[in-house]
Amino acid sequence: MRLVVIGNGMAGARLVDEVRARDKDARVTVFGAETRAPYNRVLLSNVLAGTAAPDHVRLPEPAAGVSVRLGVTVTAIDRAARTVRTACGQVEPYDVLVLATGSEPFLPPVPGVEHAIAFRTMDDCVRILRRAGTAEAAVVIGGGLLGVEAARGLAGRGMPVTLLHLAGHLMDRQLDAEAGLVLGEALAGLGVTVRTGADVTAVRADGVELGGGELLPAGLVVLACGVRPVVGLAREAGLAVDRGVVVDDRLRTSDPAVYAIGECAQHDGRVYGLVAPAWEQAVVVADLVTGADPAARYRGSRLVTRLKARSVELAAMGETHLTEDAAGQVEVVRFTHRARGIYRKLVIRDDRLVGAILLGEAPTVGTLTQLFDRGGPLPGDPAGLLFPGLSAATPADSPVRMPDSARVCECNNVTKGRIRACWEDGARDLAAVTARTRATTGCGSCRDAVEGIIGWLCEQEEVHA
Repeated sequence: MRLVVIGNGMAGARLVDEVRARDKDARVTVFGAETRAPYNRVLLSNVLAGTAAPDHVRLPEPAAGVSVRLGVTVTAIDRAARTVRTACGQVEPYDVLVLATGSEPFLPPVPGVEHAIAFRTMDDCVRILRRAGTAEAAVVIGGGLLGVEAARGLAGRGMPVTLLHLAGHLMDRQLDAEAGLVLGEALAGLGVTVRTGADVTAVRADGVELGGGELLPAGLVVLACGVRPVVGLAREAGLAVDRGVVVDDRLRTSDPAVYAIGECAQHDGRVYGLVAPAWEQAVVVADLVTGADPAARYRGSRLVTRLKARSVELAAMGETHLTEDAAGQVEVVRFTHRARGIYRKLVIRDDRLVGAILLGEAPTVGTLTQLFDRGGPLPGDPAGLLFPGLSAATPADSPVRMPDSARVCECNNVTKGRIRACWEDGARDLAAVTARTRATTGCGSCRDAVEGIIGWLCEQEEVHA
């Protein structure tokens, strides 16, 4: 099998890793438009904040024998001949082709947008940091997940930062209005000025113009206005394209020899913008193209969004915007403590957790994530899920109460049982467990939980020694 992968980001790199783990003799060629080796794009906000260096977010090197063409753009796919052509005229044949072209930043149609820097790649991050070294103030346009992370990162470097968002509250796709308000207040306490309902009419070299003619002075303007799947190559090749490249449960496109994964793929009408679904898709395609599991299918992903901003803890999952209905089919349990930056909300339907928002201190986030992921019935009084100890029936996040089936690392689908098995096999610290399971290598939010389980296992060994 000659496998060609277009895209060397987190989805493409993981696919190559999974394929070679199943077939060490697979002939794999990867084309990456970026000149850099693959890196963890999720952790770019840590680089921006100065809590991680660029080298710290690099992904593992591909296995020996994989041909990686960095800085090479594929310009055409000939499906009849089963070849791809690059910008430099190279023609590469394939038996199986996988599109992992990802997404590109959405640039708002306003005058002067070229004066701003989109926050998407490592090169963008380097440009932002270079300009931040001389700018007296920064403006971030876009109050979604990435915009909040960028604003917090720059503020952490001591810069005055203004975060502009067109909608009425921050992260309006994941949060309800009250949670967005509490998040804005938490960011304000960390040095970020938040302005919602802000209509940007122009970007200038010296700042940003708003509706009504107001000018916000800034030597640095960062764009975080969302992304769009990169589908041009697929469309020109005659593949079915909607918002993304349309795929079935096998992640095949309208051409059975061509697959698509990650942010460019549209499965069951949905395009995912997080890393966990991309990695789940990579596993399915690797199973199929190597023959390791011909029955492998992708059935969609249950998403948990984690904010990676220093001093701001946030997790959102499922149908967070639902409200209680007259028929009593939806129950909402909510708690707010704005002075401490705490907002907790559970959305319950048919005795199942279908949505949750956890902002600020959230000691039961692990338990709630497990309940949401499994889709099982809720234990005990729902209030006990927000306040540990209130209900004896509420499972605790302590490793001793956590079942082995509990998923600790959402990004890499690593359970407590798998961590235990690695520990019993000799992996006695975080680095060793990470090397074997990839836990903590996605968004990194599970690091404390993984370390806690390892520490608990070590303590149990000492007790029984």
